Amino acid sequence: MKTDIILAGVGGQGILSIAATIGMAALHKNLYLKQAEVHGMSQRGGAVQSNMRISDKEIASDLIPMGAADIILSVEPMESLRYLPYLKKDGWLVTNTTPFINITNYPEIEEVLAEVKKQKNYVALDADKIASEIGSKRSSNIVMLGAATPFFDISFESFEEGIRKIFARKGEDIINMNLQALRAGREFTEKNR
Repeated sequence: MKTDIILAGVGGQGILSIAATIGMAALHKNLYLKQAEVHGMSQRGGAVQSNMRISDKEIASDLIPMGAADIILSVEPMESLRYLPYLKKDGWLVTNTTPFINITNYPEIEEVLAEVKKQKNYVALDADKIASEIGSKRSSNIVMLGAATPFFDISFESFEEGIRKIFARKGEDIINMNLQALRAGREFTEKNR
């Protein structure tokens, strides 16, 4: 079992929380995990990305080669396109459809989504809308993680356990809100892929 994931987005969208939750889920299953640092601008609005590798065997490198990623999980649609050369032929692109317009020449969102839809395997969802509907816009990153969980060789229960551990110090209400976000994302993918 091996899963290579590229996390993409912009600063302030919760990439670190996604990575921490995936890491906890992997550790819950006693899997090996390597993660490259989150690269990019740490300020809100700057592009960020991270490589995560999960396996039942030891992992030599934390970097994913071109054409080898099983999943690109992006919380920003244009950022998802930046890493397409890393996606393997039968890999999954899971992206938010809500743009974070941080540059003056941001392309029309319809053009960006048309490129997403050219992929063999993709899930594109408005995670911001789903998060708002469950009562917390700030949990759109966890909605995105939930949408990607069907493509991991890790049980959904392990992701739920990861949420409980990552958000434990923030209290039961925050844990439950994020569990609801995780489940909403998973449900979207199960109904729409």
